[in-house]
Amino acid sequence: MDHRINDLLGRIKELEEELESEFTRKRDEFHFIVEEKRIRFAKEIVAQQRRLKTGLFRYLIEARPLNILTAPVIYGGLVPFLILDLFVTLYQTICFPIYAIPKVRRRDYLVFDREDLPYLNVIEKFNCFYCSYANGLAAYLREVAARTEQYWCPIKHARRIITPHPRYGRFFEFGDAESFSKGLDRLRKELEEEEQRR
Repeated sequence: MDHRINDLLGRIKELEEELESEFTRKRDEFHFIVEEKRIRFAKEIVAQQRRLKTGLFRYLIEARPLNILTAPVIYGGLVPFLILDLFVTLYQTICFPIYAIPKVRRRDYLVFDREDLPYLNVIEKFNCFYCSYANGLAAYLREVAARTEQYWCPIKHARRIITPHPRYGRFFEFGDAESFSKGLDRLRKELEEEEQRR
């Protein structure tokens, strides 16, 4: 692989670590801890946040009518999302062991912690749950698809794509038949090694 690409990937990793450090600093700023998958705030923070909570009745009265009218369209996506979730989970459960691809842990992508926020009312909490599910499902699907792509067709596109998945940088350049034929087994082996490290 091109040394320049390796350098860029290394810098991206450093930035991700810096970002994680900043998230930790922010967590400390808002005085919360994670206990057995639940978020716990300091008592004074909970009291402060509850004072900022919009009551359910006021929330509904102040809502824009078009927001209320479009709610069924938004929430109608839940059924296709559930079907997609089931399919992706079945797909990797059946196919990944055959290809020696490590399974994607669904729980790493579907994170539901906003129900612990004292300043959200029940509708806001449900909205947060829905968005967490939709975006977590998209990330889960993306990783399953990325691992599949790494196994079957790890070739970059001729045109630039917006926000490629993290595995994309290791793929072969478009039109580089020699690298593809010589390196495909190596990328498949990387997947097997990921499985063995788990």
